[in-house]
Amino acid sequence: MPPDDLCLQSATLLARRIAAREVSPVDVTDAVIARAARLDPVLNIFAQDMFDTARQQARAAEAAVMSGAPLGRLHGVPITIKDNVPIGGLPMANGSWASADFVPAADAAVVARVRSAGAIVIGKTNLPEFAHKVLTDSPMFGVTRNPWGLDRTPGGSSGGASAALAAGVAPLAIGTDGGGSIRCPASCAGVLGLKATLGRIPFETIPDGFANFAFVGPMTRTVDDLALLLSVMSGPVAADPFSLATAPAVFVPTPSVRGLRIGWIEHFGRYRTEPETARLTRDRLLSLQAEGAEVEELHDPCFDDVFATYVVLATTAHAARLGPLVEAWGDRLTESIRVSIARGQGWSAVEWQRAHDRRTALFRSVQRLFETYDLIATPTMTAPPTGLGAGGSIETDMYAQWAAPLYPFNLTGHPAASVPAGFTAAGLPVGLQLIAPWHAEQRILEAAALLEQLHGWQALWPPPATASRCSSRR
Repeated sequence: MPPDDLCLQSATLLARRIAAREVSPVDVTDAVIARAARLDPVLNIFAQDMFDTARQQARAAEAAVMSGAPLGRLHGVPITIKDNVPIGGLPMANGSWASADFVPAADAAVVARVRSAGAIVIGKTNLPEFAHKVLTDSPMFGVTRNPWGLDRTPGGSSGGASAALAAGVAPLAIGTDGGGSIRCPASCAGVLGLKATLGRIPFETIPDGFANFAFVGPMTRTVDDLALLLSVMSGPVAADPFSLATAPAVFVPTPSVRGLRIGWIEHFGRYRTEPETARLTRDRLLSLQAEGAEVEELHDPCFDDVFATYVVLATTAHAARLGPLVEAWGDRLTESIRVSIARGQGWSAVEWQRAHDRRTALFRSVQRLFETYDLIATPTMTAPPTGLGAGGSIETDMYAQWAAPLYPFNLTGHPAASVPAGFTAAGLPVGLQLIAPWHAEQRILEAAALLEQLHGWQALWPPPATASRCSSRR
C-alpha cells in the first residue's frame, strides 16, 4: 500500500489492521512522518516534532503485536498533541517565548490515557500565544496555514491540530477549547472537533477548577474516530472537580435522528451568518429532517450579548495568569495578548462576579431549551475561514462576530461539536455545530454519523495545498 494511503486511513481502521498484523505500526509511523516532512514547511503544523521518539515507540508497538501482548484501543496509531497540553519532560511553550523553558513534570491525564491505549505521539502542534486567538500565529513558531487555502487560517487556537488532520498528518489530534478553539479550527479545516460536557474529559491542569470554561478534547477526520478518542480520554481524575461526576464510557455512533427534536439557530443575536455559510449548514440540517428529525427555527434572547459576559471572564483570566509577564517580556508578547491583559485588569471584582451570575443565568436558560429540544444546531462559524492577518483575539469585535455560536457553550458547559457541512464555491470548508444536553455526547455522535453517511466529508479531497506536494493519492 502506498504510504500516503496509510496516512489517510482512519484511526479505527488502522488500529484494527495493526492488531490483525495487516499493517505495521512502524510503516504507519514512517508514512505520517514522511508526509509531515513534506507538508510542514508549507503549513507550519508543529511547535515541536517528536519523530525520533515516535519511531522508537513504533518499533516497540510492533514488537508487542508480534509477541501477542494485550493491545490498547489506539495501539500503534499516530496522534498529535497541542502545545498547551502537558507532556512530561518536554517543553510546553504555549506559543510564547515567555514559556519557552517551562517543562512539565508529568503528562496530563489525557496524554497518559492515549499513551496507555497505545497511541504514538508524533509531535506538539502550533497555537497562538497562550491560545488567545481563533487564528494560529505564534510569535515563537510562526503562522500556521490552512491546507484548503494557504492564504487562509486553519482556525485557532488548535490550528496546528486541524491543519495536521486535514493534511493527513496523523488521524487523531488533541486540542483545547476555551472559547471555540477546537470547534473553530475543525470547521475551518473540514474535520471534526468535540468540546465534551464540562468534566467528561478531565482538564486537571487548568488553574481554576471551579469557574473553569476551558476544555481539552478530541479532533479527528471521522465520526468513529471521534467516538473512539472520546472514549479513551473520558473519565474522572481526582484533581478535576467536575470530572468526579463522570465515569469512563464507550461511545458507539449509530447513525440515527428519527424523532429527534432539533432547534436551529441561524444567527446569534445581532451577529449575522454570512449567506453561503447559512445555506450550506441549513442544507445539512434539512438532510437530517428528511431522515426523520423534527427541525424548528429557534430564537431565544438568552444568546443576545453573551460576548459581554465572556469577555469579562476571559480577559480577567488573562490578567490574573499572564499579567506579570507584561513587565518582564514587553513587546516580545503578542500585542493582542497585552491588550487582553490590560482590558482584564480594568474590570472590578463586582463586574467579575456579575459576569459569573450572568453565566449561571445563561446555563439555566439553555437547560430550559433542552426541555423542548434534543439538539441545538448552528453554523459553527458565521463565515468561512478568514485570512491569515484577520486578528482573532478573544477580546475583539472580530472574535465576537465570527465565533458568536461558540463561546456561549463554553460558559454553559454543554457538549458541542463541529462537523463538516461542505465547501463554499471558493473551495473553503464550513462546519455545522451540534449542541446537546449535559452528558449527551452520544446524541451528537449519532447525528454526526448520519451526516457522514449521507454526505461524506471529503468531496474535494485531498486539500489543494497537500495534493501537489504528495507523490501518491487515494
